[in-house]
Amino acid sequence: MTTQYKNLINGELVDNGKWIDVVNPATEQIIGQVPDCGQADLDTAVTAARAAFQTWKKTSVEERRALFAKMADVIKTNSDELMRLLTAEQGKPHMQAGSEIAGCVGMTRALPMLNLEEKITEDSDKRLSRTRRVPVGVVGGIVPWNFPVLMAIQKIVPALLSGCTMVLKPSPFTPLATLRLAELVAGIFPPGVLNIITGGDALGPLLTSHPDIDKITFTGSTATGKRVMESASKDLKRITLELGGNDAAIVLPDADVGKVAEKLFWASFYNAGQVCIAAKRIYIHEDIYDELSAAIAAYAKAVKVGDGAEQGTAIGPIQNKPQYKRVLELIQDAKDKGYKFLTGGDHDPSIPGYFVPVTVLDNPPEDARIVAEEQFGPVMPLMKFSTINEVISRANASDYGLAGSIWTSNPEAAVEVAEQLETGTVWINESMHLAPNAPFAGHKQSGFGAELGEEGLLEFTYPQVITIAREAA
Repeated sequence: MTTQYKNLINGELVDNGKWIDVVNPATEQIIGQVPDCGQADLDTAVTAARAAFQTWKKTSVEERRALFAKMADVIKTNSDELMRLLTAEQGKPHMQAGSEIAGCVGMTRALPMLNLEEKITEDSDKRLSRTRRVPVGVVGGIVPWNFPVLMAIQKIVPALLSGCTMVLKPSPFTPLATLRLAELVAGIFPPGVLNIITGGDALGPLLTSHPDIDKITFTGSTATGKRVMESASKDLKRITLELGGNDAAIVLPDADVGKVAEKLFWASFYNAGQVCIAAKRIYIHEDIYDELSAAIAAYAKAVKVGDGAEQGTAIGPIQNKPQYKRVLELIQDAKDKGYKFLTGGDHDPSIPGYFVPVTVLDNPPEDARIVAEEQFGPVMPLMKFSTINEVISRANASDYGLAGSIWTSNPEAAVEVAEQLETGTVWINESMHLAPNAPFAGHKQSGFGAELGEEGLLEFTYPQVITIAREAA
């Protein structure tokens, strides 16, 4: 019998009798069902969040922090169960799923330590003026399928810490671990403070256009982010959008090939390349291109692709069928154009699961779809460059500006290059490191607003200035 998971609305676990199937991408078998919510269910959740907000916003930060400490303990206690459920629905290997759940514990403990302190803006003979931060209200959160639990935590914690209440919508492709988390934490927060509801493609637009939701925080594609922004604009909802990226990795000629080959591989292929901040365009200086490209290809051939639940699997399947078809389409386009493959490029459609072999391309042109578009799959195009000015120009020639990385034996000199990249984050000799106390924000069409850090927390608040005249009326 298929396990049915329930939504969390107003402190209760509920369903509406309508169900969506959830598929394991490694086997294409149904592994669970979740409620398919519509307008009535959403209205109930938003009404509960609105009512809870009136009390929750008056609680102290210390009270909220105590509840997050309980939440972190619950996640840690149930981490193995959540890890296995995450692998089953998302496809990532157990080790990577375990890292995601551990990250949830860490974020749930670290983010509440952020502070929104009042600031004195004037203290003179005439007046005392102070600026405080007040919560926006009811937040609608929309979570993607690549890191479904961690992205949920990164929205839930700052929203609730600020004094807001939330209605969270997981991706219909990966809702199971999040709904299990909802069940585990249902009794921690007061009813209505945190609501988690599931639904198909129709639920997202209902959420973003709901008149009683004050803010939307969305993580997903740039194309969908534009639709979210348009929908939210109707009543000037506040928005935070963490969108797509086509991150460039720049390997300078002094880089140690033996050290960077494996690191670059995982900068691209972690979670089967389904990471918004994965290295998706690899620029290698011509002096070391042949040696490094050969080393990356050799490493790629030794990595096991398979079911994330199987021992030894390093790369799992693409999470869902639409994205699987899109990645195969990009690879086929590269074949049709006659681009050279160092490894991969072929797949066996008779094997169950949305598996794409690790694919590395040798110096495709800049205007190739496999370079210009965000692949979001296990595909790595390697390109040569000659000069620093040239590679900076090529790296910046994108509508995206999420992140990037530089690889070198001289990190101090690389800072000058980093400062010329038009991205929100630049790593030197590492990749994909995000810290709870540092903002994560995209430039250009990679986002709007910020997540994490004090800047991310401010996104859930309004400034309010209170001025007292020294002379009584």
